[in-house]
Amino acid sequence: MKPGRANTETQDQILARLRRDAEIRQKGYRERALRLFPHVCGSCGREFSGKKLRELTVHHKDHNHQNNPTDGSNWELLCIYCHDHEHEKYKLAGYVDGTTPAAGPEASPIGNPFEKLDDLLKPKAPDQSSERKNEE
Repeated sequence: MKPGRANTETQDQILARLRRDAEIRQKGYRERALRLFPHVCGSCGREFSGKKLRELTVHHKDHNHQNNPTDGSNWELLCIYCHDHEHEKYKLAGYVDGTTPAAGPEASPIGNPFEKLDDLLKPKAPDQSSERKNEE
């Protein structure tokens, strides 16, 4: 057996276990959501049944996949297209309309050379220039 082969087999086993655990976790709240809610996309209103039911996904309203209350208050059923759209809206929130998200990026430990650029570019008030001339 080659040395790299054992690592590949171990990685394959780990990946298979992770996939199985994720599937079990997903089936848990997915099955509950499918029992609780009608099989209709909460956004576009499209109905799902039979084989097409797999296109209906569970969306976590607060985007926290660990928050799975038994009453389903954090879930909504969305088709795969609306689900993708919802996550894109969440990613772009605050960037498109000019506002910033509540939790912005952390300040850089390195100084910002443009930090006081706005103050330097502001036009000076006319009162200051006339007072300086009078003082001279």
